[in-house]
Amino acid sequence: KYLLVFDFDETIINENSDDSIIRAAPGQELPEHIRQTFREGFYNEYMQRVLAYMGDQGVKMGDFKTVYENIPLSPGMPDLFQFLSKNHELFEIILISDANMFGIECNLRAAGFYSLFRKIFSNPSGFDKKGYFTLGPYHSHKCLDCPANMCKRKILTEYLAERAQEEVEFERVFYVGDGANDFCPSVTLTSADVAFPRKGYPMHRMTQEMEKKQPGAFQATVVPWESAAEVARYLQEVLKK
Repeated sequence: KYLLVFDFDETIINENSDDSIIRAAPGQELPEHIRQTFREGFYNEYMQRVLAYMGDQGVKMGDFKTVYENIPLSPGMPDLFQFLSKNHELFEIILISDANMFGIECNLRAAGFYSLFRKIFSNPSGFDKKGYFTLGPYHSHKCLDCPANMCKRKILTEYLAERAQEEVEFERVFYVGDGANDFCPSVTLTSADVAFPRKGYPMHRMTQEMEKKQPGAFQATVVPWESAAEVARYLQEVLKK
């Protein structure tokens, strides 16, 4: 069996869903005083403030749901998902995302691909008594390269360890992502594995920089993609072997 790991924002979907939900805000924008509270590495806390503001403005669950359901999938992603549906027994598929559970579920259910995923790891979210959309951090960690609320490397290594205890060993790991926080887990991949960074996005640039600075340090095969149909084609070739 193969393990296939997906990121969500700007990988499965063609936008950053945290930016997308601003479409549900009054005037489809945030006031400057909220925007100025953003600090690098503390995006989750920033989004908590954004959501509190939107709750104050009367934005309801249904408004958020509509936005999430209408975010377009990335080019070729439906093709890749169709291919995976047909070969479901060969792939174990998980999603690791710094977005939030509610948004991911809304989007994948609307697109019809929610059942493909064995497990989704993302920040906990829901609606409180007042009907405000709430968001929490996923976990805490000691990685210096990742945002305070999530290190995907930690999630992936713990998942592989847990599956090994359940006597599930993967022949190869495939990782599809785009961001700097996808680069962190992809560094742990072995020479048998494949990293699929979205072309021209931070993960792709970081793999190129690492290859320049320390040739051979990044062990996985790197297959950049513009359309996820390219990922499907690559996996199809793997199955033929």
